[in-house]
Order: sequence, then structure tokens, then C-alpha cells
Amino acid sequence: MNSEFKVPIEIELYERKIYDLKQLIEISKGLNSTLEYNVLIDSILLTCMGQMQLFKAGIFLKKGIDNDVYSLHRNYKGFELDHQHEYEIDPQSDLIRLLEKNNRCYTLEELNALLDNDDSSLKIINAMKPTLVVPLKGKGKINGIIVLGGRINGEDFREEEKEYLLNIASLAGIAIQNAYLYEMATTDMMTKLKIHHFFQNSLTELRERALQHNVPLSVIMMDIDHFKKFNDTYGHTCGDMVLIKVARIVMQNIRPTDVAARYGGEEFAVILYNATITEAEQVAERIRKQVEKTKIESEKGLLSVTISLGVTEFIPKIDIDNKSIIERADKALYMSKHAGRNKVTTLK
Repeated sequence: MNSEFKVPIEIELYERKIYDLKQLIEISKGLNSTLEYNVLIDSILLTCMGQMQLFKAGIFLKKGIDNDVYSLHRNYKGFELDHQHEYEIDPQSDLIRLLEKNNRCYTLEELNALLDNDDSSLKIINAMKPTLVVPLKGKGKINGIIVLGGRINGEDFREEEKEYLLNIASLAGIAIQNAYLYEMATTDMMTKLKIHHFFQNSLTELRERALQHNVPLSVIMMDIDHFKKFNDTYGHTCGDMVLIKVARIVMQNIRPTDVAARYGGEEFAVILYNATITEAEQVAERIRKQVEKTKIESEKGLLSVTISLGVTEFIPKIDIDNKSIIERADKALYMSKHAGRNKVTTLK
């Protein structure tokens, strides 16, 4: 006689559901513990890969506040992509309409059966060859699309696993929406750089982190040369264009983890965590050269613009607050101004 006690299937199912709910609570805590886009995206990808034992995962999201297109950009792990092509999905595509209408996961085969093969967004998905496509929704709207690659065990997704993924995607969608609102509240809408208050808070946090981990931190202050002349001579529209162009160049020449802000008026500032003064000087020089090459279109023809920059490095024994390091970077900036402008000056 077999005395081994067997757990009824119904109890096993309930235990599994309880376990899944506990997991979702922990996932929710993790996703809502940060409002930083890059950290949040990594967390979503790693959560999907870990929970479902995947080789690959990616997420299409809007690149910025003023962008409606869903872009893969660097938001993927494991996929081998052709970097000659842009992996973007049109918000007006049939693919997005289908995902908005039906809150469910789709296999690649199902999407190809339901959508027109000429749909450009479907072609992008087909090029990645995912095993499953999951809508990322927040407040009833599509905030993005999660694409998942093959599983380590080689098995197909079961229906309860697809439901579980939809729950993860729902939590991720809310987190993305919160991060998006935070992004709007902390971003200068003209230049798309961070606002002054955000810069100050970030500098406080990063100084403490640099001190704790014994890594360098540098600050760049920069100011557009003769900016008042642009406004007075060519009008505020031209002046705004100068600000936008310079801000774009700054963003193109720093890492995603660096903090770039519109410090005030025509003055910008950048925090480079884990970067020495020498490395920061190289970044500053790269920005200066690119700005110098830039031409601004105006009613009176193409205009040139230059910037002056000051660079310094965090000194723990001296910089006990933000004011000290900012004043030193600002002093270096004005040394560049007095030396003839369009220069980079470092000050230790």
C-alpha cells in the first residue's frame, strides 16, 4: 500500500497562484523603486528574462517627451540586430491598433496571420524573430511593446504564463507612465535637458555615491558666447534655435548615465559620474569643437556659434556641498571667457 501523501491538483493550483501573486508584488516593488528610465528599462527586461527563463528580451518605447514613435534603441538584451536599420514602430500602425484593441500576448505566427504583410511595423517585428509579443499598457494606452526571444528550456509559452506576462507588463506600463510624468516634470521643454533643481539634487546624490564608492566625479559648466547678441540682433526665435542646437550637441556627446541640465538662461551644466577631470576635459573639448562647426539657419543666412567651458573634479575634502564644486567649475568657465572665449579651461 502506497502511504505517500499526494497533494490534490486544486491545492497545487492555488499554491501556484499564491506564489505568482507574491512574485508580482515583489516585481511591482522593484519596478516602482526607481523613476530613472534607463534603470527601469533594465529592470523590466531582466524581470521578463528571469521569470520566463529567456535568452532574449527587448522593449520598444518612445525615445523622449516629444517623440511618438516607439523605438527599440538600446533597450534590448540578447537580440542580434542589424545596426544599419532603425527599429521603430509607427504609433498609427495596424500592429499598435491590434494591441490596443486586444490586451493579450501574440506569437509571431498569430501576428502574421492577423496583419497585412506590408505593415512596416510588422516587418520590424519579423526581423527580430521573437517568440512572443506583449503589449505594455498604462492607463489603457499602449506605452510600448515587449518582444521576447526563445526560452532556455525550448518550450512554448503556456496560457497561464502568457497571463502572468500580461500582469508583469501591466505593472511595467504603470511604472513607465510614472517615469514619463517624472521626466516631464524634471525636463526643460525647450532644450530637453534637465532643469536646475534636478541638477542640484543629482549632484548631491552623485557626490555621496562617489564618496562611498571612491570613484571620481567631474562637472562641466558651459555658456554660449555672445548669446545676448543673437537675441538682440536676430530675434528670440534664432536665440531659441541656438539653445536647442547646443543642447542637442551636449546630449550627443555624453553617456546615458551622465546628467545634462539647463543651468539657467544660456548656461548648461553636466555631471559625469566615474569620470576624471582629464576624461571630462576630453568630453568638453569634443562638445566645443562640434558646436564650433555648427551653423544656425536664420533669415540673414547661416550663423556661427561658439561656447566657453569650465571643468573641475569633485574633491571630497573641499567639496562638502554643491556650492563649492559649482563655483570652481563656474570660475573655470569665466577663465575661458576672459581668455578669448570658445575655450575649455580645467581647474582643480
